[in-house]
Amino acid sequence: MPLFNHNPVVEHALIGGILSTLFIIANYSLHRIEEGHVGIYFRGGALLPGMSYPGYHMMIPLLTGYKSVQVTLQTDEVTNVPCGTSGGVMIYFDRIEVVNYLNVNSVMDIVRNYTADYDRTLIFNKIHHELNQFCSIHTLHEVYIDLFDQIDENLKQALQRDLLEMAPGLTIQAVRVTKPKIPEAIRKNYEVMEGEKTKLLISIEHQRVVEKDAETDRKRAIIEAEKGALVAKIQYDQKIMEKESLQRISQIEDEIHLAKEKALADAEFYKMERQAEVNKILYTKEYLELTKYASLAKNTKIYFGNNIPQTFFGEVCQNSILAANGKQSKEVPLV
Repeated sequence: MPLFNHNPVVEHALIGGILSTLFIIANYSLHRIEEGHVGIYFRGGALLPGMSYPGYHMMIPLLTGYKSVQVTLQTDEVTNVPCGTSGGVMIYFDRIEVVNYLNVNSVMDIVRNYTADYDRTLIFNKIHHELNQFCSIHTLHEVYIDLFDQIDENLKQALQRDLLEMAPGLTIQAVRVTKPKIPEAIRKNYEVMEGEKTKLLISIEHQRVVEKDAETDRKRAIIEAEKGALVAKIQYDQKIMEKESLQRISQIEDEIHLAKEKALADAEFYKMERQAEVNKILYTKEYLELTKYASLAKNTKIYFGNNIPQTFFGEVCQNSILAANGKQSKEVPLV
């Protein structure tokens, strides 16, 4: 006879209890924290001091709850934000995206002060407030056209300024604002105005192109004129240089000729001067007398005139004397 009497109902109840316990433990105790998140725990509504990191973790089921808080770069979207302009026109921003980052070391303080849904208090509500503040002091035209490119930067600065005081550790990286919705009638007027503005811009750009072409033609003409003037000046200078070169060559040739003639004249003068000095030394009175007698000795005839106190030599002198006196002198042979 067996020691224990096994009842199938008891066995089934035991197995069911074990499975239920495992299910409760798996469903309410074992949990997983994703990468880029941290886990915070609540017991009886109070925030527990511990914080878990990515992976599997255990907690007391039914008594302890947890929330996963993202600590990487995330984007919060605020949709359909109403905004009233200073002129009383109500417009709506379809979507405003806020890129923010929560420092892991500031998670406990921010959750303790603003709950795990801190972004609704610090970002969503703040976006509504700041955007309405901006619209209330500007006209529809300023919000929709003139200052639209400044809205995202203004929102970013306003959010970050308040977060530095209220929630250090939460950083706003960027704010992206979509074009707001405006009343249909006003939108059509803006479309017409933009069309006219586009035509005006096209006309202005066409005028600028025409002016630019005219300016280009004017500059091209000036460049061509300056080029022609420069070429003419170069040619003129070249001709002047050629004439000056020819003049200089002629001047040099004249100077060479003058120097040559002067040298020849100086040489001739020097020669004559030296010859005169030689003659002065050579032709003494005694030498002249000797020469005279030597010349007389060489002549074959001598004529004496009646009226001429000189002695003439040769037939020419004789004929001249006879013609002058009308008669012929007597020929005297030289011995």
